Amino acid sequence: MDNNGLTMIFTGNGKGKTTAALGLAFRALGHNFPVCLIQFIKGSWKYGELESAKRFEDLLDFHVMGKGFTWQSENLEEDIRAARQAWDFAAQTILAGRHRLVILDELTYLIKYNMVAEEDILAVLRKKPAAMHVVITGRDASTGLVNFADLVTEMREIKHPYQRGIKAQKGVEF
Repeated sequence: MDNNGLTMIFTGNGKGKTTAALGLAFRALGHNFPVCLIQFIKGSWKYGELESAKRFEDLLDFHVMGKGFTWQSENLEEDIRAARQAWDFAAQTILAGRHRLVILDELTYLIKYNMVAEEDILAVLRKKPAAMHVVITGRDASTGLVNFADLVTEMREIKHPYQRGIKAQKGVEF
């Protein structure tokens, strides 16, 4: 096992951040690497990736920790509490070192909405095991995260079907 674990960020307003992270998850699973995916914001929708994850139960730990979309929150204090609990779980998962790849889906929003301090997140990332890869997704990645990361890809929206009134579709968006 090499000790070149990377911290990667998929950010920007364009679609495909979580999809790119899931692509890396399936690549890692193909090499029998244990993967943990933690979703911070997504709520109780039925996502296709949750169904796929059941097929990899021995190697893929999938945790939906969020309460839904925070900008539509009816109880922001509860959302902040849930976000902090989710981050504590993520920090423990990273430091435990059991996984070769840890995906922190929509983590950027915890910093953006002041739910978890950027420095708290960076402190854990600095201590991650040397061979562990960490992927962070979400819009508006903070400057500190971007500066820390080994790879940053910005998804830029050029055209989206929603602009023509086409709603989210099963198998594409969820």
